[in-house]
Amino acid sequence: MFRKLASCVGEYKKYAIATPIVMLGEALMEILMPFIMAAMIDNGIQNGDISYTIKMGLLMILCTVVSLCCGAGGGILAARASMGFSKNLRNKLFKKVQTYSFSNVDRFSTASLVTRLTTDVTNTQNAFQMLIRMAVRAPAMMIGAAVMAIMINPRLSSIFIVAIPLLGVCLGCIMVNAHPRFGVMMEKYDALNTSVQENLTGIRVVKAFVREDYEDEKFKKSADAVRKAQIRAEKLVILNGPIMQLCMYSCILAVLWFGGNMIVDGTFQIGQLSSFISYVTQTLMSLMMLSMVIMMFTISLASMRRICEVLDEEPDIRQQASPVTEVKDGSIQFRNVSFSYANDPQNLTLQNISLSIGSGETIGIIGGTGSAKSTLVQLIPRLYDIMDGELLVGGVDVRKYDMKVLRNNVAMVLQKNVLFSGTIRDNLKWGNENATDEEILEACKAADAYDFVMSFPYGLDTDLGQGGVNVSGGQKQRLCIARALLKKPKIIILDDSTSAVDTATDARIRAAFRKNLKDTTTIIIAQRITSIQDADKVIVLNDGQINDFGTPAELMERNEIYRDVYEQQQKGARA
Repeated sequence: MFRKLASCVGEYKKYAIATPIVMLGEALMEILMPFIMAAMIDNGIQNGDISYTIKMGLLMILCTVVSLCCGAGGGILAARASMGFSKNLRNKLFKKVQTYSFSNVDRFSTASLVTRLTTDVTNTQNAFQMLIRMAVRAPAMMIGAAVMAIMINPRLSSIFIVAIPLLGVCLGCIMVNAHPRFGVMMEKYDALNTSVQENLTGIRVVKAFVREDYEDEKFKKSADAVRKAQIRAEKLVILNGPIMQLCMYSCILAVLWFGGNMIVDGTFQIGQLSSFISYVTQTLMSLMMLSMVIMMFTISLASMRRICEVLDEEPDIRQQASPVTEVKDGSIQFRNVSFSYANDPQNLTLQNISLSIGSGETIGIIGGTGSAKSTLVQLIPRLYDIMDGELLVGGVDVRKYDMKVLRNNVAMVLQKNVLFSGTIRDNLKWGNENATDEEILEACKAADAYDFVMSFPYGLDTDLGQGGVNVSGGQKQRLCIARALLKKPKIIILDDSTSAVDTATDARIRAAFRKNLKDTTTIIIAQRITSIQDADKVIVLNDGQINDFGTPAELMERNEIYRDVYEQQQKGARA
């Protein structure tokens, strides 16, 4: 885990290496100053040697300045190293998420991934910064100060030598018990972010149903759960401070008592006692800093584990070493294809699907809710992998294609239309980033979006807002269709993507498709029979199996499901 995270330091390694070296210089200056102070008191002040006192005083000032410069430099270097580390780590996480298949994404909630990319990375960044600043400085100062104290008075040094193991045991107990509690706390953060995300995404629904009070109460419960989990974890960690303070001041009191008696007996000098107290304080303060590093590391360990869960997740869909890089045509063949979201043969979503679609054909798909219409078409661009059988596009098994090539040749307009922040032009260029305005407008005409796009004051430069909030559902669908058309794909799939437009607009879109997509295989999932009445053939799906496959006229004669849907919709139209 640590090796995987350490690789994200990357080009900021020089700052990460320089930081502990500079901090070591600060520690050495801190250790040297009490020694100089003792010499100044015992040999200068007590003997009345003013020149020696001034010389030692100037040397202490020099050590202070060097220590200050090293401390400030270490802080700057550590900040650069840790911020660069977090940048690389976030990039690595985001890039990894982009390789996930739909099934991989399904294993993590969106809110959890957001938490891992933000809060967890920040926790890890803070731990890394503390580590490179204090992991060398604190032990170096603790060992150096302890050695100097022992050299001054070995017998008096036994006081804090006994205290250090005692503190180590207390610290170990806190660490062991605190770590799992911080893991629970991060899970509560996930739940909190889920609540926020759902509320902001569905804010219009919340207000339409006057559910603000309910959402407030739900958020309060999530926030309170975070508070309780955080208190439960932090109340162990905060014990570290009082224990360290108690131990440190107890040691200083003991040193003052026994050291004072030694001065009275004439076996100890005032300067030596002063420097000894400084070294005892430095030793225990260094131990406190080291404990803070360990505590920060303990807190961040849960975040590191969650980050590594994302990095260790293996994408379910992989391409071969030498993939096919050209899709010859838009023909599609299903050969005894079965699929399960749970990858369970006993729980199949699609079962024994066999059909052949010629390049350039228009195919309609109808079926009841839950009949796996969307699942069927999502297998074509390999958004999910089939479990059994073969699925061929252009005569080649989809698993043999380079995934980018395959998906660039299969355009999908999903059931849930998604637009992004930015202008209409920015969104449509997702289909083809090099598209000219003329090509964009032609695609808008084919999707029957041209009139309403040009009715906006800024035309293609109109800002859609987050998620396309400035356009209606039907307009959003038509923009998504135009975006797909700009890919100039060999296969285009419309997953119930004209449900929000009226029948006249739907007819105009279909007419434009017949004119502009003669060589493109078109698959239309629809609830309205009128949307697929011009299709070459229609697939009737029922409970994950093909109930029938034929022309609209053939199905009207022989298929009960198709005929029932047609008659019900015709009755509704007449009514």
